Amino acid sequence: MEEIAPLSAKKKGRGIVLFSGGLDSILACKVLQEQGVEVVALKFVTPFFGQAALKDPGAERSRAAGKYGIDLHVADISSEYIAMLRDPAHGYGRYFNPCLDCKILMVRLAVAMLPEFGAHFVATGEVIGQRPMSQRRDAMNIVERDAGAKGLLLRPLCAHHFPPTKAEKQGLVDRDRLLKLSGRGRKAQMSLAERFGIEDYPTPAGGCVLADPILSKRFRRLFRERSGITPNDCLLAQAGRHFHLPGGGWLVVGRNKEENRRIHSLACGGDLLLFPHQRPGPIALLRGGSGEDGAARAASVMARYMKCPEGSCRIRVAGPEGEKILEVVPIPDQELASLRE
Repeated sequence: MEEIAPLSAKKKGRGIVLFSGGLDSILACKVLQEQGVEVVALKFVTPFFGQAALKDPGAERSRAAGKYGIDLHVADISSEYIAMLRDPAHGYGRYFNPCLDCKILMVRLAVAMLPEFGAHFVATGEVIGQRPMSQRRDAMNIVERDAGAKGLLLRPLCAHHFPPTKAEKQGLVDRDRLLKLSGRGRKAQMSLAERFGIEDYPTPAGGCVLADPILSKRFRRLFRERSGITPNDCLLAQAGRHFHLPGGGWLVVGRNKEENRRIHSLACGGDLLLFPHQRPGPIALLRGGSGEDGAARAASVMARYMKCPEGSCRIRVAGPEGEKILEVVPIPDQELASLRE
């Protein structure tokens, strides 16, 4: 474990640190703060990550300040992210994950925000060799180049694997007090966390939803078949059972109470919401293809997940033109399978 010199009271530069909330981004902030650098932690939010912060940015800021002594700012970049995701310059990983272009976009946006925060550089919590696609040396150099961040991008945890940045050359950051971590191991980060008195930090996440084997197929189809994709579409794609109906309807059926609430909250103008009438069952949302035939087909799909002892179920359908009750029989299993994503 590398030693870090004692804290200097002298303030130096100011930097924007891309902040995921994971241990590495926390440590990047603390390593800079310890040498007197002012840190602005910037948490970007898209439909694929960070949604909890967007729901209550004030609470997120208070938590970061209280737990870690970090000045956190939350920024929604959903529109820019969706535009990038349609055609990432460096392509996708194994699934629908545009790892390089994701990092390039965030660094580029952070560089553009430097004047807003009166900051001199952008920093990340990256460790060379930690991730196979986006944290190889060549990939990290590509990010700096394509983000327009030449000389502006600092990686405090592995800075000694790269040439000095402008901030280091100008004395705004003391290079001797930056680190030279590498590889996939976490022992050095855990020791550093202990040194800073950080005990309650998140465990490494299970991975990006865009790299999820099931969700990635859903996202790929969504982007292939639908135009004008919105953040709401991307959030809806992450809930429930999904069906594609004749006529272009996209049906999402809840699997439990939590998903029912989530699907209900994502309804937009033009959507149909389907509810079981006077019996337990899921909630469903139909987006597009919502004519009479579409509504009836959606209701029969939903009925497949209800108990219909009489052989038919009554479904309440609510939409822009009001409400109606449909009585339908559950769709046959073979037909259901042909519609299910």
